[in-house]
Amino acid sequence: MSSKGAVLCWFRRDLRLRDNPALTRACALASAENLRVIPLFILDDDDAGDFATGGASRWWLHHSLVSLRDNLNGQLLLRSGAAKQALSALTEELDVRAIFWNRCYEPWQIARDTELKTHFKSSGIDVQSFQASLLWEPWDIKNKQGSAYKVFTPYYRKGCLLSKQPRLPKAAPDLSDCALPEGLQQNTIDELGLLPSIPWYEQMQNEWQPGEQGASDRLTQYIESAAFAYRDQRNIPSVVGTSRLSPSLHYGELSPNQVWYAVKHAFEGREDDKHLDTYLSELGWREFSYYLLYHFPHIPSDSFNAKFDVFTWENAPEKLRAWQTGNTGIPIIDAGMRELWQTGYMHNRIRMVVGSFLVKNLRCDWRLGEAWFRDCLLDADLAANVASWQWVAGSGADAAPYFRIFNPVLQGEKFDSDGEYVKKFCPELAEVPKKFIHKPWEAPTDILKSAGVWLGTDYPHPIVDLKESREAALDAYEVVKAASNA
Repeated sequence: MSSKGAVLCWFRRDLRLRDNPALTRACALASAENLRVIPLFILDDDDAGDFATGGASRWWLHHSLVSLRDNLNGQLLLRSGAAKQALSALTEELDVRAIFWNRCYEPWQIARDTELKTHFKSSGIDVQSFQASLLWEPWDIKNKQGSAYKVFTPYYRKGCLLSKQPRLPKAAPDLSDCALPEGLQQNTIDELGLLPSIPWYEQMQNEWQPGEQGASDRLTQYIESAAFAYRDQRNIPSVVGTSRLSPSLHYGELSPNQVWYAVKHAFEGREDDKHLDTYLSELGWREFSYYLLYHFPHIPSDSFNAKFDVFTWENAPEKLRAWQTGNTGIPIIDAGMRELWQTGYMHNRIRMVVGSFLVKNLRCDWRLGEAWFRDCLLDADLAANVASWQWVAGSGADAAPYFRIFNPVLQGEKFDSDGEYVKKFCPELAEVPKKFIHKPWEAPTDILKSAGVWLGTDYPHPIVDLKESREAALDAYEVVKAASNA
């Protein structure tokens, strides 16, 4: 094996060549000091506990690694298991001079990375981490009192936008020094075991292209076809009115900086920038989720607002299962849950509606919804997932008021007025007239019969009465209200 010194570039949630600070720094050091760069990926879920990577996200990761390996001309070293053991073994086997990585922000990742820096620096190895997945570091944004923001608008408007501008993205570095030493034991991507034994992912495979090129293509498609109508179309689930970049941002196939500046560039010279501002603020919500996770690391498991701990959940297993499988008898809910299961994705407006229904109409703990989304979403991003579920439950930072309960029928009629979304994912309702598509239980029997629908056989009766369950939820939330006023 070659004795040439090495720089380990540890890929994590940054599976790209362009605008990758750790890779750029590793290649620069290798060129200056005649070293080799060893691109490395470690499948390490050991410290994640209950928050390990879900099934759909593992499918995406598999294919994103294939893309990264190909872009690196096969020069990607793969390991699995605890990162400290994997890195230590490499430093014992090779002449490792430096280890570079881009930061992650989950609490266990921060704790592990802090330990790794201390451990390897004590051995004389240069260890550096870089900002690559956020526009603003969470510790850089503080309010006038020097503490963390808890409300989005001042965080974004006063904290972020009045702070320094996000760094400009950089091109991919020269990869000529990226080379694995001969004789180094290598795992294959298949050996990581990311794909399930039963190929339930066929529809995902037809709909998505993981990897850096796929991410770049979706960004281009968004700018060309949807960006200039974003504010008007983003809430309509039957059209592709959003960028659908969340899985790629999660795995870092492109950076938020690339997205930020590409979209801003597309709007240069245009007088009407409402669509731009709205889209950039959605990137701001992503930043806010990570900000909350960093400053309040308990939120994956516990309510941000502890007063919600007194709320009594019903957690009825049969209702939870009906929600998970898209068999609640409420069409917009069922369409959303089936979209999630079939495609690994769900439109953001529908995420709010199905979340409100689970937490408030069914009174199932938001943590049950978070866990299901984490397993089924391709973009299973802990920060965004947890913050969003606590928002809809009313227990989070800057959350929807506990008494705001989305009416799924009205939401369907407003945002899926022709029923196109429902008919796509609930094809058994395809012939139901528009008047009843979001409330088939109100349709006369002869109309349902002509549509080929028999409630209870072809499509379920609603598992709850929407009005009664809303009132029951409000009564249950009175306990929280009393605790808040105590």
